[in-house]
Amino acid sequence: MIEPRSNFSRRMLIRLIVLGTIVGIIVLANYQFISELYLKNQQTPVGLIVNGAILLVFLLGLVKIVTTLSYYMQEEISLARFIRQFSSDPEKLMKGVSPKSVIARRHNTIRKLSEEHARINHSALAATLAADEHTRISFTRYVSNILILTGVFGTIVSLSVALMGTSNLLNSAQDSGSMGLVIHGMSTALSTTITAILCYLFYGYFYLKLSDAQTHFLSGVEEVTSVYLLPEYSHDSESMLHEVAGLIHGLREAARGMRDIQQEYAEAGNRLHVIAADLGEQMNGMTRSVDGIKELLREGFRLPASGD
Repeated sequence: MIEPRSNFSRRMLIRLIVLGTIVGIIVLANYQFISELYLKNQQTPVGLIVNGAILLVFLLGLVKIVTTLSYYMQEEISLARFIRQFSSDPEKLMKGVSPKSVIARRHNTIRKLSEEHARINHSALAATLAADEHTRISFTRYVSNILILTGVFGTIVSLSVALMGTSNLLNSAQDSGSMGLVIHGMSTALSTTITAILCYLFYGYFYLKLSDAQTHFLSGVEEVTSVYLLPEYSHDSESMLHEVAGLIHGLREAARGMRDIQQEYAEAGNRLHVIAADLGEQMNGMTRSVDGIKELLREGFRLPASGD
């Protein structure tokens, strides 16, 4: 029996909440340093804009990860309920299972194909479902691909600001503001790189776990299809051959049982023949005994012989 699969996505959600809380505590504990690095002494809004954009992309991707994990958690619950009810109470198979869930749609598809006596191509169904589900995480995959590039972009923009300050400094050696602009550009380049790397480390881990959750769920659906649904509804040539092979095996077992019963009946008949022969001998002995008793009674009472 397949074990219920209703915990993987839930564990990932709990892990994300716990790690997010820890990161939030660390940020609050180091707020003074973060404020000095990101907020104070900013001569241009470049740092705030780039870092804000990086955080916005990171948060959007994180929200998408949370919603997708929640979706797979509900799908895993429906799958586990379907397995339990298929094994224990087939009459209430879809009770509590959402009709929009993947396993419900897979069950309806296979049942419809079976009713129409069409061939059930499990490989095609699996490929279609995998392609459809992979589009569900396309945005999270996109964020994972560009998140580190946003840090590179911020670094390039910040270095451009620093070069502008350097150009002004070369044109006017007495312009101290240009030196501040150079330092600001270098500082912004550092801060955007740090922001992108830290966001990518956190986001990349849970993006991989989201991919694992999707793979885990899809493998569960295909396993249920192979173990439960196809044996129940499939009527193609291959399944028919397996059924015929099973029937032949059952007939062999039945024939073997009939031979054993026939042998037992033969042995019982032989025993009955022996018992009947013994009873016949016993009856003959009793007949002789009765005749002897009759002779003794005639002689004792001086009765005439039976022929007189």
